[in-house]
Amino acid sequence: MSIIQNKKAFHDFFIEDKYEAGLMLQGWEVKAIRAGRAQLKEAYVVVKDNELFLIGSHISPLTSASTHILPDPTRTRKLLLHASEIDKIIGKVQRAGYTLMPLDMHYKGGRVKLEIGLAKGKKQHDKRATEKEKDAKREAAAAMKKERR
Repeated sequence: MSIIQNKKAFHDFFIEDKYEAGLMLQGWEVKAIRAGRAQLKEAYVVVKDNELFLIGSHISPLTSASTHILPDPTRTRKLLLHASEIDKIIGKVQRAGYTLMPLDMHYKGGRVKLEIGLAKGKKQHDKRATEKEKDAKREAAAAMKKERR
């Protein structure tokens, strides 16, 4: 079940490969995510010391969730992956010039997971071509729907 999606990532990047990562979260963050108070728009993933970290994601704290902790909504969160996956990702990022983008936050087995993608940036003309394709598909679907009536 998807919680939030980063639609901007699909608009600005070609997504080549996807990986599912766990997130190291604090208790108040899990409660806030379940309440739908998370955002991935300006988030990105970086590599530090052979580990992956999510930076810039915003999780708004609930007023009732924590009384003794001062929550930081944009703190850096560690991503949990298998060592072989991390090595593969780091190799592609360093050698092939890929960018790591958070794509989707979802539940899996009661836990919060983050789908990250290896992405290449789109140029302006690529974005226009993608928009034209979407418009053409939308018009074709509307025409087919109109024919059925």
